[in-house]
Amino acid sequence: MTALRTLAQRGGTALAAVLTAQTLAAQIAPQPARPASPPAAALATPGEAATGPWGLQRAIDYALEHNIGVRLNQLTVQSNAQVLRQSKAALLPTANLSATQAWQYGTSVNPLTFEFQRQTVRSNNVSSNSQLVLFQGFQLHNTIRRNALDLQASEADVQKARNDLSLNVTSAFLQAVLAQELVRANQFYVTRDQEQIARTKLLLQAGSIPESTLLDSQSQLATDELNVVNAQNQATIARLNLLQLLNLDPAASPDFQLEAPNISDPDEENALVLNTNELFQGAAMRQPEIKAADLRVLSAGRSVKLARGAYYPRLFLAGSIFSGFSSAPTVGMLPQNYWDQLNHNLGQQVQFALSIPLLNGLQVRTNVQRTLLNAQQVQLQAEQARLTLRQNIEQAYADARAAQLQYAASKRQVAALTTTQRNAEIRFNNGLLSGTEFNVTKNNLNFAISNQLQAKYAFIFRSKVLAFYGGKSLAQ
Repeated sequence: MTALRTLAQRGGTALAAVLTAQTLAAQIAPQPARPASPPAAALATPGEAATGPWGLQRAIDYALEHNIGVRLNQLTVQSNAQVLRQSKAALLPTANLSATQAWQYGTSVNPLTFEFQRQTVRSNNVSSNSQLVLFQGFQLHNTIRRNALDLQASEADVQKARNDLSLNVTSAFLQAVLAQELVRANQFYVTRDQEQIARTKLLLQAGSIPESTLLDSQSQLATDELNVVNAQNQATIARLNLLQLLNLDPAASPDFQLEAPNISDPDEENALVLNTNELFQGAAMRQPEIKAADLRVLSAGRSVKLARGAYYPRLFLAGSIFSGFSSAPTVGMLPQNYWDQLNHNLGQQVQFALSIPLLNGLQVRTNVQRTLLNAQQVQLQAEQARLTLRQNIEQAYADARAAQLQYAASKRQVAALTTTQRNAEIRFNNGLLSGTEFNVTKNNLNFAISNQLQAKYAFIFRSKVLAFYGGKSLAQ
């Protein structure tokens, strides 16, 4: 009974190893969430989808070119560029032309002679106006500088989106490669089970083992075949996740194949030792999210100065030219010809306008206080961005070290269990070991191999993340 309970506990270990592979993406994925799958209309058509095996660099490049989230950020940059252009144009004087034509019936006042008259009169008024801001509390200049900082911050946001997408693609790519390796490993287990069943039948015919041993082997084969199905399902899901990140239509990419990268044995590398503080200091100077946060701190400071500019007086220079025509008879006063009358009525005006704010319902003071509070929030967000970056680096380093140690331990465990399984197979073939006990040794080995594969790819991804923070390419 003890042996049967052990088999029940261990018989699904290989299945558990396959199922836990789906959690690896969550463990190794970067902090930013993966963009949602794009609408079907935005997916690449079969003609657009590239063919041939996909390497990591190719996958990253394709995703950066076709991802909708990145393109939306690029449109935001273009919009902010237009906002900056408009703020610069606000320094220019305004100029406008206007013209009216009116008919007056009954008793009315002639708009040109100011005489009362009782007749139908057609009149025209034309004017040109221009205004230039001479002083406005430096608000126009502060608006330009703030909008320039916002534009630079949005450009950094684009790079941040590209980095997040690259990390997500790298994670999904390695997860898909791992899933393929788990499929091959479980298929190997099935082949081995089939060979074992063939040997068991021969031993049964020779009378060396009881029939229950054959039944145990057939049960193990069924379990491993189920593990293959589950592994294939996980590989399909991993492939789908990668295709969605690449913005490729899965139905139009039936021949999508991955080119596994050249991966060195983590156990062959030196123990990972990094100075996370030095890595953070360097990454803080390179990572776009830090640059964007710092730029928004400066922008918030400009917003405070912009709000305080409303306390100052405003001085404007304005000028206008105007004239008019009236069809009413004005004997001896105005010429009757249209153009002659416009020349006769021509007038010009130049004026300075000064506006001094005194009391406006505390709107200026309230706006200044709001911008000050916003500046404090932006400053805290910048500090949070640095804290998040430091935590990500420290977590990646800790995970990489743990994965490297786990891989070394799993490798030793696989070597030891391989020897144990071989000895168990010899004893089983000689009728010295029951089928249940033999299956336990096989499942232990299968579970150890799955752990080794997961540790391997966890170490690879975390190492790439650390190298990325160090300024290297993810595809290296």
